[in-house]
Amino acid sequence: MKTRLASIGLLLAVSGTAAVGQQMPKPEAPRTITQVLDRALTNVEEEFVPAADAMPEDKYGYAPTEGEFKGVRTFAEQVKHVAADNYQFGAAILQVKPPDTGGEAGPTSVRTKAQIMQYLKDSFAYLHKAIKTINAGNATEPMKSPWGQSTITRLGIATLTVGHCYDHYGQMAVYLRHNGIVPPASRG
Repeated sequence: MKTRLASIGLLLAVSGTAAVGQQMPKPEAPRTITQVLDRALTNVEEEFVPAADAMPEDKYGYAPTEGEFKGVRTFAEQVKHVAADNYQFGAAILQVKPPDTGGEAGPTSVRTKAQIMQYLKDSFAYLHKAIKTINAGNATEPMKSPWGQSTITRLGIATLTVGHCYDHYGQMAVYLRHNGIVPPASRG
């Protein structure tokens, strides 16, 4: 009887181990630097674009006025600024002349919510195109900076881009909440 119970126990232990082994995911192949950077950009894009879209068009001109908010950008200006800089960062990575963005403020011809949203989406597409040119061989290669510093790297620009987007996303989240809107990424 003891032998039979021991055999059953051993069989259950082996079966349980085999089942656990079957449930464990297979190790993934290492990701390339391009994949890692593009995923980071996708992550911020998936929060930023829905937040930009969540604000009603009639509130796109909103900027906080109470407290220490004197002179801050409006919601629309936040979105256009990020889009314009996305183009600047993408061009720097590609080492090409940037598209005419109208400077940090974006083009004056882009005014309506629909135009701003399209400009934003197009800027992320351009930046994805640029990031897909980064690889292990050129990621840390010194390049002439378009902003007057001596040199920069593609990797530095790509990480700066993601941080820049999240910085403005945080400001936009405050603007949305001031208007009674929960940012899409915070909805349960």
